[in-house]
Amino acid sequence: MRLFVGLGNPGAKYAANRHNIGFLAIDEIARRHRFAPWRSRFQGQISEGSVGGERVMLLKPQTYMNESGQSVGEAMRFFKIGLADLTVFHDELDLAPAKLRVKVGGGNAGHNGLRSITAHCGNDYRRARLGIGHPGDKALVHHFVLSDFAKAEWPWVEDLCTACADAAPLLAGGEDASFQNKVHLFMEARGHGAAKLAGA
Repeated sequence: MRLFVGLGNPGAKYAANRHNIGFLAIDEIARRHRFAPWRSRFQGQISEGSVGGERVMLLKPQTYMNESGQSVGEAMRFFKIGLADLTVFHDELDLAPAKLRVKVGGGNAGHNGLRSITAHCGNDYRRARLGIGHPGDKALVHHFVLSDFAKAEWPWVEDLCTACADAAPLLAGGEDASFQNKVHLFMEARGHGAAKLAGA
């Protein structure tokens, strides 16, 4: 079994925040692959289904971002899931908007959700890094990630989530590079190249 985790903060107040793009991506995977209805478990919302023939559990921790590891750790222990089968979808300040990169392990770059998961579960898990860009000043980061996406950003946000859902069978099959490439090609085809976004 694979465990796909989306990071975000619970509640309507945070639903459209940049920090919640992990939740948005996981929601789209659930819709696209017709997962079971969400239910409350492991201090989170979970849904079970199949992606590309692989059994996948989706999890959205409801602990608030900085305690995400409590929820992820509970689910991993219950299902006896190892770090190699854990993928975390999260917002990434160090990537341009609409970009995606997949990596295993590495630093947590000040991301409180990743820091919590590393503390509770270990560090060598897969991260699907969803680029949201950087406000340009470290002092502005907190407000930036906890503010809503601007109206002009929603087309690429929705397309990035769709691309992740379309390519999810590759991720479930362990084909990280192919997953990343398919998402990139989808976004290019939709006109979300770096030059276009920079001029938006």
